Amino acid sequence: MISLCFNLFQFGVLWYSQLDSFCSLVSHMANESRPCPCDIGDKFDYGGRGEEVQVEHIKAYVCKPPASTDKAVIVIHDIFGWELPNTRYIADMLATNGYIATCPDFFVGQEAWKLSNDWATFDDWLKTRSAGKIDKEVDVILKYLKEQCGAKKIGVVGFCWGGTAVQHLMLKNPHLQAGVSLYGAIEFFADMSSFHPTFFIFGEKDEFIPLQQIAALEQKLKQNCKVDYEVKIYPGQTHGFVHRKREDINPQDKPYIEEGRKDMINWLNKYL
Repeated sequence: MISLCFNLFQFGVLWYSQLDSFCSLVSHMANESRPCPCDIGDKFDYGGRGEEVQVEHIKAYVCKPPASTDKAVIVIHDIFGWELPNTRYIADMLATNGYIATCPDFFVGQEAWKLSNDWATFDDWLKTRSAGKIDKEVDVILKYLKEQCGAKKIGVVGFCWGGTAVQHLMLKNPHLQAGVSLYGAIEFFADMSSFHPTFFIFGEKDEFIPLQQIAALEQKLKQNCKVDYEVKIYPGQTHGFVHRKREDINPQDKPYIEEGRKDMINWLNKYL
């Protein structure tokens, strides 16, 4: 059975703070000429069940399931960094479903994006945080998961910036069995000869990933991809819906939030 939320008596009540209107105001004031590339949505005020560890030069959040397992998932954060409670909530959800889940700091000590930052500086900020240049850190985490956690089957999921990183890794890293890219900017698809099974999750109303781009990706996958893949568009959903929306204050979106999380876990279960 897939667990999409935690047992409140076992793991404690989750508290949240809603930041929708604040985020919109900050984005508008910071740079009216540029749409916000990434909205934090509803920030979860959530402490997490796991622990922070140091893995060589990388800090990482790690959460393990109650029972022993040889399956692990690397969770790649969005531009708001490895400490965002929303992302740790998803990592804990994966652990609840039987995976060793780790969310490393793929910015390696560099500051995550903040709501108070000027969006006019975003491109310069992003230049030193390329989603396609995390291979060294991934190799370190893979070694940790195999040697210290006993993992033999390893997958990866990523959100936004992390979703783009998943696309890169599915093309380049032979040690990852499967991936789930959640609303990652579509890049890295010049060569699909070594592609691994990947599930792509997109929102129909995502302002930053147009439906035309998704259609082009599907066409390219259909023509060139020789492994299992799936591209799914969730009706009415905006960027970040799987990990940045609270079901209790977005009742119309709740079925799609839950469906996206269930699809993510089902894909991992299929290949790991």
